[in-house]
Amino acid sequence: MDAVAIAPSPTQQRVLIEVKRRGETTADALADALDISASAARQHLAALRAGGFIEARRERSRRGRPADRYHATELADPYLTTPDSTLSLDLLDHMADEDPDLVRRVFDRRRRRLVDDARPRLDGASADDRIAIVTELLDAQGYLADCERVDASRYRIHLHHCAMWPVAQRYRQACSSEIDFLSDLLPEATVRRVVHKTAGAHECAYDVLVGT
Repeated sequence: MDAVAIAPSPTQQRVLIEVKRRGETTADALADALDISASAARQHLAALRAGGFIEARRERSRRGRPADRYHATELADPYLTTPDSTLSLDLLDHMADEDPDLVRRVFDRRRRRLVDDARPRLDGASADDRIAIVTELLDAQGYLADCERVDASRYRIHLHHCAMWPVAQRYRQACSSEIDFLSDLLPEATVRRVVHKTAGAHECAYDVLVGT
Protein backbone atom coordinates (compact mmCIF):
# COMPACT_ATOMS: atom_id res chain seq x y z
CA MET A 1 0.00 0.00 0.00
CA ASP A 2 1.32 3.46 -0.91
CA ALA A 3 2.16 5.77 1.96
CA VAL A 4 -0.22 8.69 2.50
CA ALA A 5 1.48 12.06 2.71
CA ILE A 6 0.91 13.91 5.99
CA ALA A 7 -0.57 17.37 5.43
CA PRO A 8 1.87 20.24 6.03
CA SER A 9 1.48 22.19 9.26
CA PRO A 10 0.40 25.87 9.03
CA THR A 11 4.06 26.94 9.32
CA GLN A 12 5.11 24.46 6.65
CA GLN A 13 2.34 25.79 4.40
CA ARG A 14 3.88 29.27 4.75
CA VAL A 15 7.21 27.81 3.71
CA LEU A 16 5.57 25.95 0.84
CA ILE A 17 3.83 29.09 -0.43
CA GLU A 18 7.10 31.03 -0.35
CA VAL A 19 8.91 28.25 -2.23
CA LYS A 20 6.14 28.29 -4.82
CA ARG A 21 6.27 32.06 -5.16
CA ARG A 22 9.99 31.94 -5.87
CA GLY A 23 9.89 29.03 -8.30
CA GLU A 24 13.19 27.83 -6.87
CA THR A 25 14.95 28.97 -3.72
CA THR A 26 17.63 28.08 -1.22
CA ALA A 27 17.23 27.58 2.52
CA ASP A 28 19.15 30.79 3.25
CA ALA A 29 17.00 32.88 0.91
CA LEU A 30 13.87 31.34 2.40
CA ALA A 31 15.04 32.12 5.93
CA ASP A 32 15.57 35.78 4.99
CA ALA A 33 12.16 36.02 3.31
CA LEU A 34 10.27 34.49 6.25
CA ASP A 35 12.43 36.04 8.99
CA ILE A 36 13.35 32.69 10.52
CA SER A 37 16.70 31.07 11.18
CA ALA A 38 18.45 29.12 8.43
CA SER A 39 18.35 25.98 10.58
CA ALA A 40 14.57 26.34 11.04
CA ALA A 41 14.16 26.80 7.29
CA ARG A 42 16.18 23.64 6.63
CA GLN A 43 14.08 21.66 9.12
CA HIS A 44 10.83 22.72 7.43
CA LEU A 45 12.29 22.01 3.99
CA ALA A 46 13.44 18.58 5.11
CA ALA A 47 9.95 17.74 6.40
CA LEU A 48 8.30 18.99 3.20
CA ARG A 49 10.79 17.06 1.10
CA ALA A 50 10.12 13.88 3.08
CA GLY A 51 6.41 14.35 2.42
CA GLY A 52 7.00 14.75 -1.30
CA PHE A 53 5.79 18.37 -1.37
CA ILE A 54 9.12 19.74 -2.61
CA GLU A 55 12.14 18.48 -4.48
CA ALA A 56 15.71 19.76 -4.58
CA ARG A 57 18.56 19.96 -7.02
CA ARG A 58 22.19 20.59 -6.15
CA GLU A 59 23.61 23.79 -7.64
CA ARG A 60 27.37 23.90 -7.86
CA SER A 61 29.16 27.24 -7.85
CA ARG A 62 32.74 28.33 -8.20
CA ARG A 63 32.86 29.51 -4.61
CA GLY A 64 31.87 27.76 -1.42
CA ARG A 65 29.85 24.64 -0.88
CA PRO A 66 27.12 23.55 -3.32
CA ALA A 67 23.65 24.82 -2.47
CA ASP A 68 20.39 22.89 -2.69
CA ARG A 69 17.67 24.71 -4.65
CA TYR A 70 14.12 23.70 -3.78
CA HIS A 71 10.94 23.75 -5.86
CA ALA A 72 7.39 22.59 -5.14
CA THR A 73 5.88 19.43 -6.62
CA GLU A 74 2.31 18.82 -7.74
CA LEU A 75 1.55 17.32 -4.31
CA ALA A 76 1.72 20.88 -2.99
CA ASP A 77 -1.06 22.18 -5.23
CA PRO A 78 -4.06 21.24 -3.03
CA TYR A 79 -2.54 23.26 -0.17
CA LEU A 80 -2.09 26.34 -2.36
CA THR A 81 -5.49 26.53 -4.04
CA THR A 82 -8.30 28.51 -2.48
CA PRO A 83 -11.80 26.95 -2.61
CA ASP A 84 -13.18 29.94 -4.57
CA SER A 85 -10.64 29.38 -7.35
CA THR A 86 -11.28 25.64 -7.78
CA LEU A 87 -13.30 24.45 -10.78
CA SER A 88 -15.01 21.08 -10.85
CA LEU A 89 -13.21 18.90 -13.37
CA ASP A 90 -15.95 16.31 -13.23
CA LEU A 91 -18.58 18.90 -14.06
CA LEU A 92 -16.55 20.16 -17.03
CA ASP A 93 -16.17 16.59 -18.27
CA HIS A 94 -19.95 16.17 -18.21
CA MET A 95 -20.39 19.44 -20.08
CA ALA A 96 -17.88 18.37 -22.72
CA ASP A 97 -19.73 15.08 -23.18
CA GLU A 98 -23.01 16.95 -23.73
CA ASP A 99 -21.64 19.71 -25.94
CA PRO A 100 -17.89 20.29 -26.55
CA ASP A 101 -18.50 23.99 -27.26
CA LEU A 102 -20.25 24.41 -23.92
CA VAL A 103 -16.92 24.29 -22.06
CA ARG A 104 -15.64 27.26 -24.06
CA ARG A 105 -18.84 29.19 -23.38
CA VAL A 106 -18.58 28.47 -19.65
CA PHE A 107 -15.02 29.79 -19.51
CA ASP A 108 -16.03 32.86 -21.55
CA ARG A 109 -18.93 33.56 -19.20
CA ARG A 110 -16.74 33.14 -16.12
CA ARG A 111 -14.13 35.49 -17.59
CA ARG A 112 -16.75 38.16 -18.38
CA ARG A 113 -18.06 37.97 -14.82
CA LEU A 114 -14.57 38.35 -13.36
CA VAL A 115 -13.88 41.28 -15.69
CA ASP A 116 -17.16 43.00 -14.81
CA ASP A 117 -16.47 42.53 -11.09
CA ALA A 118 -12.96 43.99 -11.47
CA ARG A 119 -13.72 47.04 -13.60
CA PRO A 120 -14.93 49.32 -10.77
CA ARG A 121 -11.49 49.05 -9.14
CA LEU A 122 -9.78 50.00 -12.40
CA ASP A 123 -11.88 53.01 -13.36
CA GLY A 124 -9.71 56.14 -13.45
CA ALA A 125 -6.50 54.28 -12.55
CA SER A 126 -3.25 54.91 -14.41
CA ALA A 127 -1.73 52.20 -16.58
CA ASP A 128 0.82 51.40 -13.86
CA ASP A 129 -1.86 51.19 -11.18
CA ARG A 130 -4.09 49.03 -13.40
CA ILE A 131 -1.32 46.46 -13.78
CA ALA A 132 -0.77 46.42 -10.02
CA ILE A 133 -4.51 45.97 -9.38
CA VAL A 134 -4.81 43.17 -11.94
CA THR A 135 -1.88 41.41 -10.26
CA GLU A 136 -3.64 41.73 -6.90
CA LEU A 137 -6.82 40.28 -8.40
CA LEU A 138 -4.92 37.27 -9.76
CA ASP A 139 -3.23 36.76 -6.40
CA ALA A 140 -6.63 36.84 -4.66
CA GLN A 141 -7.84 34.14 -7.07
CA GLY A 142 -5.11 31.82 -5.81
CA TYR A 143 -2.39 32.31 -8.45
CA LEU A 144 0.34 33.53 -6.04
CA ALA A 145 0.86 36.41 -8.46
CA ASP A 146 3.45 39.17 -8.38
CA CYS A 147 4.73 41.69 -10.87
CA GLU A 148 8.07 43.23 -11.77
CA ARG A 149 8.94 46.16 -14.01
CA VAL A 150 11.37 44.88 -16.64
CA ASP A 151 12.02 48.19 -18.40
CA ALA A 152 10.31 51.51 -19.15
CA SER A 153 7.56 49.96 -21.25
CA ARG A 154 7.37 46.35 -20.06
CA TYR A 155 6.08 44.61 -16.96
CA ARG A 156 6.14 40.89 -16.23
CA ILE A 157 3.34 39.26 -14.22
CA HIS A 158 4.36 35.96 -12.63
CA LEU A 159 1.78 33.34 -11.67
CA HIS A 160 3.71 31.04 -9.36
CA HIS A 161 0.75 28.71 -8.88
CA CYS A 162 -2.02 27.62 -11.24
CA ALA A 163 -5.28 27.95 -9.33
CA MET A 164 -6.97 25.55 -11.75
CA TRP A 165 -4.09 23.27 -12.66
CA PRO A 166 -6.05 19.97 -13.00
CA VAL A 167 -8.49 21.76 -15.31
CA ALA A 168 -5.76 23.51 -17.33
CA GLN A 169 -4.02 20.19 -17.98
CA ARG A 170 -7.15 18.88 -19.69
CA TYR A 171 -8.88 22.00 -20.99
CA ARG A 172 -6.67 24.58 -22.69
CA GLN A 173 -9.65 26.95 -22.65
CA ALA A 174 -8.58 27.72 -19.08
CA CYS A 175 -5.27 29.11 -20.34
CA SER A 176 -6.81 31.13 -23.16
CA SER A 177 -9.38 32.52 -20.71
CA GLU A 178 -6.54 33.63 -18.44
CA ILE A 179 -4.78 35.69 -21.10
CA ASP A 180 -8.12 37.08 -22.34
CA PHE A 181 -8.86 38.22 -18.76
CA LEU A 182 -5.60 40.19 -18.72
CA SER A 183 -6.19 41.67 -22.16
CA ASP A 184 -9.75 42.71 -21.29
CA LEU A 185 -8.64 44.56 -18.16
CA LEU A 186 -5.54 46.09 -19.78
CA PRO A 187 -6.86 47.22 -23.19
CA GLU A 188 -4.18 49.90 -23.50
CA ALA A 189 -1.42 47.26 -23.30
CA THR A 190 -0.21 44.29 -25.31
CA VAL A 191 -0.23 41.07 -23.26
CA ARG A 192 1.94 38.07 -24.21
CA ARG A 193 2.45 34.77 -22.42
CA VAL A 194 6.21 34.17 -22.21
CA VAL A 195 6.37 31.21 -19.79
CA HIS A 196 3.80 28.42 -19.59
CA LYS A 197 3.40 25.81 -16.87
CA THR A 198 1.81 23.33 -19.29
CA ALA A 199 5.11 23.43 -21.23
CA GLY A 200 7.01 22.22 -18.16
CA ALA A 201 7.86 25.52 -16.44
CA HIS A 202 7.41 26.09 -12.70
CA GLU A 203 5.07 29.02 -13.40
CA CYS A 204 3.19 30.99 -16.01
CA ALA A 205 4.36 34.51 -16.83
CA TYR A 206 2.98 37.30 -18.98
CA ASP A 207 4.73 40.31 -20.45
CA VAL A 208 2.61 43.45 -20.44
CA LEU A 209 3.81 46.10 -22.89
CA VAL A 210 2.52 49.63 -22.37
CA GLY A 211 2.98 52.79 -24.41
CA THR A 212 4.19 50.94 -27.54
